Amino acid sequence: MSKQQTLAAPLRVTGQGLHTGVLTEAEVRPAPVNTGIIFVRDDLEGAPVVHALAENVLDTSRGTTIVEGEARVSTLEHLMSALWTMGVDNAEVHLCGPEVPILDGSAREYVLQLAKVGLVEQEAERVYFAPEEKISFKDEASGVELTLYPDEGYSVDVLIDYQSEVLGHQFASFVDGQDYAKEIANSRTFVFLHELEQLRAHNLIKGGDLANALVILEHGVSQEELDRLATLFGKPKVQPAANGILSNEPLSYENEPARHKLLDLLGDLALVGVRLKGRIVAQRPGHHANTELAKLIRKAFLESQKNAAPRIDLTQPPILDVNQVQQLLPHRPPFLLVDKIMELSETRVVGVKNVTINEPFFVGHFPGAPVMPGVLQVEAMAQVGGVLVLSTVPDPENYLTYFLRIDNVRFRQKVMPGDTLILCMELVSPIRRGMAVMHGTTYVGSALVAEGDLMAQIARKS
Repeated sequence: MSKQQTLAAPLRVTGQGLHTGVLTEAEVRPAPVNTGIIFVRDDLEGAPVVHALAENVLDTSRGTTIVEGEARVSTLEHLMSALWTMGVDNAEVHLCGPEVPILDGSAREYVLQLAKVGLVEQEAERVYFAPEEKISFKDEASGVELTLYPDEGYSVDVLIDYQSEVLGHQFASFVDGQDYAKEIANSRTFVFLHELEQLRAHNLIKGGDLANALVILEHGVSQEELDRLATLFGKPKVQPAANGILSNEPLSYENEPARHKLLDLLGDLALVGVRLKGRIVAQRPGHHANTELAKLIRKAFLESQKNAAPRIDLTQPPILDVNQVQQLLPHRPPFLLVDKIMELSETRVVGVKNVTINEPFFVGHFPGAPVMPGVLQVEAMAQVGGVLVLSTVPDPENYLTYFLRIDNVRFRQKVMPGDTLILCMELVSPIRRGMAVMHGTTYVGSALVAEGDLMAQIARKS
């Protein structure tokens, strides 16, 4: 495991939006743990927030656009690629317009600014998702296929082939720990010459020029045609390129287009919102395919979290120790089945029960093969839930909680001496008229051992 990171100080960049052509500014600020990367539209009333998550993707026309409510943010992939791959887990990106600056069409400036301000480690573990099965997105008609395979590390392989005599077949790869700043960040976006007029007709690339994009020339293109396009776009006239690629600077890499597709893919996959463990193989990736794969991965991650063990640090002091627990609960040994509370909010509580051979029930359950009775596992969950509901009243010593219903209980594996139970109880709905409905899960390590739905009533002692 590794710790989350944020920026040590804000960074600021200014430049044109690729598609709007409007001068805009992005200020990236440090953010607290578990914020993720969020965009703040300071130019809109109330400064609405757009979370950089796959479910918020609205459009992928020559860039990735996310929307939340009435706020939208476009062309965020280069910034996301730099932040996420360089190790930033939490950041606020404040914008004065709808688009992130395109700069030189790569992630170079973001990386340079990140190196200047530095990163700081935060007091929270990173969240990783390691799928147990492959996850794929495929479009047979276009020859696009992206697959995430289970693996212990994180790597991405990109293959592109546009039936182009200029580009040919190109390949690029990234392995976690590789020098992103040196090997990937400098690769610029590219476009085929025949696409330019169509993009302009769709009111796009108003801020595009040879300062922020490579233009791929297929077949022979006359000087007259280049002059016509330059006039149409209001750009300086250029001479045909010997290598078939128009650019105001030499190529950063021989396979720069493939590396830029890799840069984009790393940025779009950051929209999963958690770190990945796996090997990704991408044939002809693009923003639509990238974000569709990100949506599938995020969906699988969220499904896995439904029964995931709470992330707690047992070496840290508890929220409530056993003596404080007894100030809330009426239970006493040998029937007190909660040793400490590690997390407590208005809707959720996480408690711990250390199971030892000294438990009295092991004497008869069963001699020579001690197993904790399932009914006592349910009772332990109920007592932890009791801490949650009794913490909502000012005088818990005057109240008791009573079982009313137990539903959908499942026992997944045996609990034996030496196990430490992590008991999580969450309110299914707000407490009304003294009635609490909770869903409970119990873990040993990362393994789910028991779960169920419990209803209880809070009643004043007579």
